Amino acid sequence: MTDPRPQPTRWMTETAAGHSQRYVDRFRTMAAQGEDLVGEARLVDAMLPRRARVLDAGCGTGRIAGELHQRGHTVYGVDADPVLLAAAAQDHPGPHYAVADLTELELAKMGADHPVDAALLAGNVMVFLAPGTETQVLRRIRACVRSEGFIIVGFHTNRHLSLTEFDQQVAQAGLRLEHRFATWDLRPWEAEADFAVSVLRRTGEPGAAGE
Repeated sequence: MTDPRPQPTRWMTETAAGHSQRYVDRFRTMAAQGEDLVGEARLVDAMLPRRARVLDAGCGTGRIAGELHQRGHTVYGVDADPVLLAAAAQDHPGPHYAVADLTELELAKMGADHPVDAALLAGNVMVFLAPGTETQVLRRIRACVRSEGFIIVGFHTNRHLSLTEFDQQVAQAGLRLEHRFATWDLRPWEAEADFAVSVLRRTGEPGAAGE
């Protein structure tokens, strides 16, 4: 019999006890020191119309969701880690936050009655997913975004997931690569880069579940 429960993510299985709170504390310290923590939000904001609807999938401590909210967008932030979500609600109030597994993501459960204009997966979300669920997550995200919208994904390509694998998952999820950069500030992509920022758009229908 198949176990209906979501698989544990790498965030859960490959980090030590107390990691979530240490992650929260680290970003609070960097914010207090004046570090630039919202570069991803600046890029997404530049690509959006004013007062857009945005999904921050794997929003963590809410640093990006909060900045996009401050810029006038309606933001839905979702993460599977309740410790990070509690910090997000405290440090960056305004977005609609919800604890959820990305493999089961449904906007309606977050109170959203329309698809979003864009979705982002920043902070290495893709490489912390449960192994083998990447295509499923991309399909879920695709279903949340309106047909003319976009999805932007950033992750280190030397951790668990190669770009070749990712591009295959993108195609299987009914998406296509529109742009790729080496950083969130749009430095040109090079094969030697260890980080990739990919802008995705919808294409045909997603591939069959077994593909």
